[in-house]
Amino acid sequence: MSYFIYILGNKQRTVFYIGVTNNVQRRVFEHKNGLVQGFTKRYRLTILLYFEEYRNIKEAIAREKQLKNWRRDWKLNLIKKTNPRLEDLSLK
Repeated sequence: MSYFIYILGNKQRTVFYIGVTNNVQRRVFEHKNGLVQGFTKRYRLTILLYFEEYRNIKEAIAREKQLKNWRRDWKLNLIKKTNPRLEDLSLK
């Protein structure tokens, strides 16, 4: 089984959300269609900017917690290493 940490952004790429899931495609679909209540829906975070895959849920959760404690510019630099144009990866 695979687990993913992912970073969503809004249309302007000014707000980020970091989450963990075992099915990144399903989870992004839920966010894009407003099926997830709370922060992501309120701020319209529907753009998949970044993700990492893990084989162990504990490692994925630890990475999620680590990234949530990072400063915004660190998160942006991480995203730009693999997605320099901040494109929606769910459309690829």
